[in-house]
Amino acid sequence: MTRDGVPRTTTRSIAAEAGVSLSVFHYCFDSKQALIESVIETITGHYVTVVKEAIRPKATLRETIGAGFQAYWDHVSANPGEHMLTYELTQYALRQPGFEHLARRQYELYSDTYAELIEQLRHSMNFELRVPVPVLARYLAAMTDGLTLNFLVLGDDAAWADILDTITDHVAGLVRDEAPAAT
Repeated sequence: MTRDGVPRTTTRSIAAEAGVSLSVFHYCFDSKQALIESVIETITGHYVTVVKEAIRPKATLRETIGAGFQAYWDHVSANPGEHMLTYELTQYALRQPGFEHLARRQYELYSDTYAELIEQLRHSMNFELRVPVPVLARYLAAMTDGLTLNFLVLGDDAAWADILDTITDHVAGLVRDEAPAAT
């Protein structure tokens, strides 16, 4: 799918490339919906792992945020076909009756992951936010989604380092200095 795109990928082509019979393929995936769901979950899970591994408290919150964005960005620039596939899968799911929930789940997973990471950092680095966690999580999902699509359309240029710095500064600015001490 990454190489040929969703519309040109067939169950026959997948089975042939995997070196298995169609019956084995259909034993593993009882429908195209099951296949699409598995692909979305696998790719999304991989992105989540990349960012989670990068989000470890650093000396400052800004460094921690920057490391997370940089890890995601490194993955995008190294794997543009995989990221393009996520957009194709989302569009495919939105256009196919009965598949819409797959696109919804994909974006819920993005927001849920950001919310989990935000909460982990809040507790380990002791800070408060200027916005509610669910709002910030959806904002981060939308922002990284737009950033990724922008890269896929415009390509790599020198501006991306400055863009990542701007995003990091903006997100760090949504944090209050420090949470009040427990009484």
